[in-house]
Amino acid sequence: MEYLIQYGMFFAKVATIVVAIIIVLGAIVSSGSRQKKADKKGSIRVTPLNDHFDEMRERLRESVLDKDQLKKIHKQEKKAAKAEHKRAREKEKQKTKEGSEADSRAVDDRKKRSYVLNFKGDLAAEAVTALREEITAILTLAEKADEVILKLESPGGMVHAYGLASSQLLRIKNAGIPLTICVDKVAASGGYMMACLADKLVSAPFAIIGSIGVLVQVPNFHRVLKKNDVDYEIVSAGEFKRTMTIFGEITKKGKAKVQEDVETIHGIFKQWVKDHRPSVDIDKISTGETWVGMQAKERYMVDEIKTSDECILTACETADVFELEFELKKSIQDKLSSAIPGIVEKVLMSWSNKSRINDYQ
Repeated sequence: MEYLIQYGMFFAKVATIVVAIIIVLGAIVSSGSRQKKADKKGSIRVTPLNDHFDEMRERLRESVLDKDQLKKIHKQEKKAAKAEHKRAREKEKQKTKEGSEADSRAVDDRKKRSYVLNFKGDLAAEAVTALREEITAILTLAEKADEVILKLESPGGMVHAYGLASSQLLRIKNAGIPLTICVDKVAASGGYMMACLADKLVSAPFAIIGSIGVLVQVPNFHRVLKKNDVDYEIVSAGEFKRTMTIFGEITKKGKAKVQEDVETIHGIFKQWVKDHRPSVDIDKISTGETWVGMQAKERYMVDEIKTSDECILTACETADVFELEFELKKSIQDKLSSAIPGIVEKVLMSWSNKSRINDYQ
């Protein structure tokens, strides 16, 4: 028994030392990660979508077509590529002969480029951090002959956050670069504030569009505190520094002020939509309602009904298409913390789906 006790004490000491070492190493790694993050905010990852789709098509061909068919197609493509190369060489020779005049037309002669961005918005429009970096990168290279395609998904959120996101899109328009926005699932409230900036706004048939309204929700526990003889004091300067709070008493004057502010923001929102989509009947669509894509088109809220996939594949026919994604540098701790909510959400969704299946059995 004494031997076991001594062994247990030894094991406890070893375990303590190991844990201490792990904590120290973790602190060092964390410090290094923070330093690296401070040194470099992130990087732009660029994916040439033309190559991506060509690779997918080639893999499908190899699986579906027989050798003779595949050989015939490759022969035709090789012939077409050779002819295109010949035309490019002749054009280059012509430029050399014409000298400086040709140089002035160099930008016009090159192939159009389309830049694809993704914006998946939450309540605080956190994706604007990456969006502003991606747009900055594009504006260093893009010409007016090019195009930006934004795949937008957002149910809306905070006014100031989506105001900033919309301002980032204005940078593209101010540079004179055509902006196409595609909505596959939802662009409501702040999401539609962004979407209406498009030169061409495309929606999937059943995407949710609209919700041109403003909402303020504040839970209030004043009566609970009063019932339990709990005082809640606010010291402020300025008559309307605080109007509606969680614990303070909601007065008629305070509520009226909040209502006034909401109406003011709603008016600005309506004017914003009207300025950028003058074809809409703003009074009919600014009721806070939402519509599916097909209904939104009838109300001139969108220009065309199709998916982002169709837009991008069409762009690949005439342009070099590149998808940009700004990637923030993340430490191991950040990656774990960001992964946990996703895992929990998947587990809850799995339980929910199983429950629904059982309900129908």
